[in-house]
Amino acid sequence: MKTIKLITIVFLLICSSSFGQSGKLKRADRHYNSFSFVKAIEKYEKLIDTNFNKSYAMRKLGDSYMYLRKPKEAVEIYKHVVQQENVPEEYYYFYAQALRGVGNYDESNKWMVKYEQFASEDSRVAEFLENEDFISAMFNLKKQYSLANTNLNTPFSDFGAVEYNDEVVFVSSKDEGISIKRKYAWNAQPFLDIYSVGKDGSVEKANKINGEVNSIYHDGPVCFTEDGTKMYFTRNNFNEGDKGADNKGINNLKIYSADLVNGEWTNIQGVHFNNDEYSVGHPSVSEDGTKMYFTSDMPGGIGGSDIYVVDINDDGTLGTPENMGNVVNTEGNEMFPFIHNEGTLFFSSDGHVGFGLLDVFATISDENNSIVNILNLGEPINSSKDDFSYYLSKEGFDGYISSNREGGVGDDDIYKFTRIPPLTLKGQIFDDANNEPIVNAKVVLKDANGDEIAYFITEANGYYEHIVDRDANFTLEGTKEKYTSLTREFNSFNLDREKELVVNLNVGIKPIEDVVLLADLEIIYFDLDKSNIRPDAALELDKVVALMNKYPGMVIRLESHTDSRANDDYNIRLSNRRAKSTYEYIISHGINADRITKYEGFGETQLVNKCSNGVKCSKAEHQLNRRTEFIIIKMK
Repeated sequence: MKTIKLITIVFLLICSSSFGQSGKLKRADRHYNSFSFVKAIEKYEKLIDTNFNKSYAMRKLGDSYMYLRKPKEAVEIYKHVVQQENVPEEYYYFYAQALRGVGNYDESNKWMVKYEQFASEDSRVAEFLENEDFISAMFNLKKQYSLANTNLNTPFSDFGAVEYNDEVVFVSSKDEGISIKRKYAWNAQPFLDIYSVGKDGSVEKANKINGEVNSIYHDGPVCFTEDGTKMYFTRNNFNEGDKGADNKGINNLKIYSADLVNGEWTNIQGVHFNNDEYSVGHPSVSEDGTKMYFTSDMPGGIGGSDIYVVDINDDGTLGTPENMGNVVNTEGNEMFPFIHNEGTLFFSSDGHVGFGLLDVFATISDENNSIVNILNLGEPINSSKDDFSYYLSKEGFDGYISSNREGGVGDDDIYKFTRIPPLTLKGQIFDDANNEPIVNAKVVLKDANGDEIAYFITEANGYYEHIVDRDANFTLEGTKEKYTSLTREFNSFNLDREKELVVNLNVGIKPIEDVVLLADLEIIYFDLDKSNIRPDAALELDKVVALMNKYPGMVIRLESHTDSRANDDYNIRLSNRRAKSTYEYIISHGINADRITKYEGFGETQLVNKCSNGVKCSKAEHQLNRRTEFIIIKMK
């Protein structure tokens, strides 16, 4: 048998850049978190085909089909998901809803009963089971976000935060430095102005944006084009010193644009569909700059105020506004639209079923980009009070909302939300003897019962990355040809849910001081009835010398053998001569003799095949027995 070296493999789980499949998983999650479910499905299906993080990807795939109201496809996925070890119990509910959606009521009831066994103490269960809006109920079954007050708030009204370059731009009525005539009669607060501050700054450091945007009346909220050179914003019907009003004397809202010139916002222009008789406001521009979404109570709408969309032409002019239709708009009020770079439209409404007053909703679009459904974002994004001015970062993991809920600083406050992040397993596999990374090592993740959940192959620099479930038990196994294997148990219970975490394991495997095969070295062979070192054997012995020079703590033993031809005593003497010639070659190349504890011949007593006395064998088969093997005695 051929002999290899045992080397310690250490799994050191550390934060690292994503590679390969893990990068694809992050892109899939980005689409999912941005409610771009058609794109997410495509990514998750590819990950499943490669068996990468299959359990996680299958759950997300089933969820995506459900949000698109495709229960038939979801059933085919969920029937496998619910068999997963440690599957979150809410998937029993999701599977029951999907089965209901395809008319399989008996099977649906079975899984709903199973879900109730786990969630019977959850006060939301009965409500969810009766809720016809099962898409929102499904999304809200498990907390999706964490929420925190920001340092942008004052005792006055602060809202409408958006990111612009490295700053946060928001609206506030905090300026008390103007005479009492500038108080807004509705709430006796100063009029709103537009401010900006660094992302880590506080309201005390916020300054009004430069230029001509802020007026003596309400200004904001705002949005920016992708290149950052144009702003669209809401303002009272007031421009160039003229204040307008409708036939009842009401000063409505209008949308204006401003251009960034030498660091200042100037060239204030109203959009062509502004009208003294009704309001238009709350603009949001798509990433490609081709569409603007806004709020208006113009005649011909569905409810009090509706969401509209208008084309932005190549020359910057605007087309004819179109109502977004009755999937989005109701007889109530829809306002504060925000269009994400993934194409999902978010808005606030008091007409759709929610938690009270204004709630934030997301639209769900099909393969043709037609809006087919809406989704209530649930707690803590929404509350029993007004929740509005939703903004989501490009990556889809965090953003801002505004709310007048209890516990705030003032009237309307700005809150920062963060999507509860997945739990990430990251690591590096390297050769403990020389600290070199090991590429293409296989890492297998198993559940508490020892069933394989997924596997992944280490990539550049020996790194791997994988998303694992929270509140579960796992076993991690690592293998690579000519290396020892590693097995380590760990769990993900009781970990912080407010930030992304990495499971950190630092595990070493000690060398086994026993007869083992020497890695990367071929057995050397001898000619019939010869003990001299052949040229091909000399090449392998040079590798032994190089390895022993590289690892000064390495101590070996030499074992030589013959084939079965000739008598037993002669073969013992011949094998001893072969062992000695191997020994002399190694020490003649500078290796200290005391690092070879023994060199010994075994004759024909340890044949590697059937070719014993009296058995007819080919020359090639006999050759396999005329050999010297290298045995590690110690490896530091």
